[in-house]
Amino acid sequence: MEVNVLNIKGEATGKVVTLNESVFGIEPNDHAIYLDVKQYLAAQRQGTAKSKERSEISGSTRKLGRQKGGGGARRGDINSPVLVGGARVFGPKPRNYDFKLNKKVKALARRSALSYKVQENALVVVEDFTMEAPSTKGFVEILNGLNVADKKVLVVVAGADKNLYLSSRNLQKAKLAAAANINTYGILDANVMVVTESALNTIHEVLA
Repeated sequence: MEVNVLNIKGEATGKVVTLNESVFGIEPNDHAIYLDVKQYLAAQRQGTAKSKERSEISGSTRKLGRQKGGGGARRGDINSPVLVGGARVFGPKPRNYDFKLNKKVKALARRSALSYKVQENALVVVEDFTMEAPSTKGFVEILNGLNVADKKVLVVVAGADKNLYLSSRNLQKAKLAAAANINTYGILDANVMVVTESALNTIHEVLA
C-alpha cells in the first residue's frame, strides 16, 4: 500500500512511501485491542483507595449493652460495622491493578490499531521536521498546514525531540510520541495520526 508524503505545509512532495502490509494491512483483532487497552488503563490506576477495618479504628472497646435480655442481637464494641461511625466490611485496600500481557498480543493490538487508522484514511505521512526552538504557535501552524488542527492528533516522530515536545505539550488535542513508544490506546484515542518518514521506518522495524 502506497501513501503520498507531504511537507509541513500540507503540500505533496512527489515522494511515495510503501506501508508494510504486515503492520498496516492486517485484519484487525478486536480482542487483542481490548486486552491491550484494558491493561494500559489498569496500569494508570493509582490503587491507593483505602478504608479502615474494625481493628484499625480508634474507639472504646467497652461492651455497649447487656449480653441477654435486650430483645436483639448481642451488641459488640462501638467500632462495629453495623453502627454509624464504625468500620467498613471488606473495604478497599491499596493494590496494583496491572496485569501481564504477552508481547505478541500487545504487538498484534498495535498492528490492528494501525490497520484501523489506514482503513479510516486517518494516517498522514510527512517529511521529517524539527523546530529550532520551542514554539507552540509554530507547532499549531504545522497542524493547520496539514488540516488536522481541529482534530485530536497523534504526532509520531522517530525519537525524543525536546523542542517538539515543549511546543506541543500545552495543546489539549495534540500529543507527541516516539515511534518506538506508541501504544494501542494512544493510536485509537487520536482522530488522525501524523507520522514522519523516519518514524514510519522505526514502526516497520519494531512491528514487522
